[in-house]
Amino acid sequence: MLAHRGLALDAPENTLLAFQKAVDVGVTHLETDVHGSSDGVAMVSHDPDLTRLAGRPARVGQLTAGELRAIDLGHGQGFCSLADALDAFPEARFNIDIKAADAVAPTIATIRDARAIDRVLIGSFSPARRLAVVRQLPGVATSISSRGAVAAVSAARTAGGIPALRRILRDVHAVQFPLSILGMATMTPRTIAAFHAAGVEVHAWTINDEPTMERLLDLGVDGLVSDRADLAMGVLARRS
Repeated sequence: MLAHRGLALDAPENTLLAFQKAVDVGVTHLETDVHGSSDGVAMVSHDPDLTRLAGRPARVGQLTAGELRAIDLGHGQGFCSLADALDAFPEARFNIDIKAADAVAPTIATIRDARAIDRVLIGSFSPARRLAVVRQLPGVATSISSRGAVAAVSAARTAGGIPALRRILRDVHAVQFPLSILGMATMTPRTIAAFHAAGVEVHAWTINDEPTMERLLDLGVDGLVSDRADLAMGVLARRS
């Protein structure tokens, strides 16, 4: 179970409070996103700007870490840094989406400083950003980027496609997909078996209803990325 931006019930997403609420329901894996601040700090934020969460047009990269922390997101929360999150939840594992080029260097530095290589997974829609981080953190876990996703799903859906799939996935530890990509179903018995045969975990996102959670777990997925960690943990508890 990966709590998508924490558990944003009575808490702003991607804040320390949202992460705490997820941990409180038993979550051990937190999904989050990072941008770079103007003073070179890896800041936790999904959006590149403050419009949706704070009603301000400024971009994350235009403000310092201190200015971002001081913004009122509600419930006593401001933006937090990746270092803040890693420090606040030392037992948690973090799935980190590198959202911008200016987040690459500070994310590398933060993970090194926190000695957190063994408890993070690096992902990004950009292959360049993902690889830039992964190459500087030997041994870190990583998931496939969007450029390889279509090829991976196509190979997984093809009879005899395992050798090609292993080549596509040779440097990753997990695939993290929505339920379909370009009209191709990603979570079927064939694709899941193929991904497992290629040696990677299969994580589905973003799954927020219990029947779909149950169906995917029955199919053998290894992880659910969900906005509703409370529901997902309930499903897992019943199944255990």
